[in-house]
Amino acid sequence: MASVAPTGMEMEASGERQAPRSGYNADMNRDASGGSVVCTAILTILSYFLVLIFFPLSLLFTIKIITEYQRVVILRLGRVMGGRARGPGLFFILPCLDELKQVDLRTVVYDIPPQEILTKDSVTVTVDAVLYFRIFQPILSVTNVTDAAHSTWLLAQTTLRNVLGTKSLQELLTHREEISQEMQTILDEATDPWGVRVERVEVKDVRLPKQLQRAMAAEAEASREARAKVIAAEGEQNASRGLKEAANIMNRSKGAMQLRYLQTLASVAGEKNHTIMFPLPLDLMNRILDSMGGSKQ
Repeated sequence: MASVAPTGMEMEASGERQAPRSGYNADMNRDASGGSVVCTAILTILSYFLVLIFFPLSLLFTIKIITEYQRVVILRLGRVMGGRARGPGLFFILPCLDELKQVDLRTVVYDIPPQEILTKDSVTVTVDAVLYFRIFQPILSVTNVTDAAHSTWLLAQTTLRNVLGTKSLQELLTHREEISQEMQTILDEATDPWGVRVERVEVKDVRLPKQLQRAMAAEAEASREARAKVIAAEGEQNASRGLKEAANIMNRSKGAMQLRYLQTLASVAGEKNHTIMFPLPLDLMNRILDSMGGSKQ
């Protein structure tokens, strides 16, 4: 079946029907915004009228008090009122129109639950950490995120696993301060659109598996024993050098050896021993044995 191409008159008509659509949408948005402004004004006037009718009883519902460490974001008919947070002290609200979002500006401490992490060198460890943060922009914490504190807490858990997964066990045990600083920087950049400032992240505890603890203890003990043997060998080597030098000095003098014998006897006799071992020179013993052998012959 042959298709019929549209004529020029039909194309012009369709173009005329499509052209006003963008302008029509703009007019609708303008009318809607204008209508919302009028509706807001009417509701506000009615609310003030009700407050005046029930005065002074209405003061119980219209005057609020906020402490020094708190701020309040007022949403009037769903929109942030005044573009800033209210407080501390007294402020006025319209009970029928205003919704209050209270924000605490004090530093909040969250204990990050233990996380099982596989380190860069394939070691499974369990890490505990502590998170310190506070809200510095109440409006952002209300409008940009559902629950700023809970979202920051969950993000800290994920960041802890991601950062420690790129570190080896040795780095995790010896460079905690650098790891904490890196985590704080990452979290602070991620939570800045939420009006949250991360002040500090501390790695509290690193727990190793029992088998790994025993292996590391055996390695450390073997290392200590090796160092002890090296130190003992070096001490014996130094002592042998000293004895050699002393023997060379004694050989230069004939009476030095006899004086050494007498000094040894004096030190042994001072201890009140019943048995005294008297050392004899080898040369003297050889002479005695030679003389005994000659007499026998």
